[in-house]
Amino acid sequence: MAELSRLPVPVADVWEWQYQGSCREADPQLFFHPEGERGPARHKRDAAAVAVCAGCPVMQQCREHGLSVREPYGVWGGLTEEDREGIYTAERKERREARKEAQLREAS
Repeated sequence: MAELSRLPVPVADVWEWQYQGSCREADPQLFFHPEGERGPARHKRDAAAVAVCAGCPVMQQCREHGLSVREPYGVWGGLTEEDREGIYTAERKERREARKEAQLREAS
């Protein structure tokens, strides 16, 4: 479930970019996997959704939204659930390494 505390306030100007999304002309089911979908079927659907995103004029805003609120499902800004999880994992690793470096500096 998305962390609601990270959602921006519901102001029309903040969400206006969504009206320009290429996904508005596509089948919404393309962007969210049905329960139990795995393997080649899921990869094919994800690839089709990412292709829609590739030419989207608001892809960056959509991506930033998906990452900032940690959208747990679907394709957002051309990033699949797995793509976003990879980014979160890399961010956690960077923070851990930074803490270790800071601790080493303090110890010396």
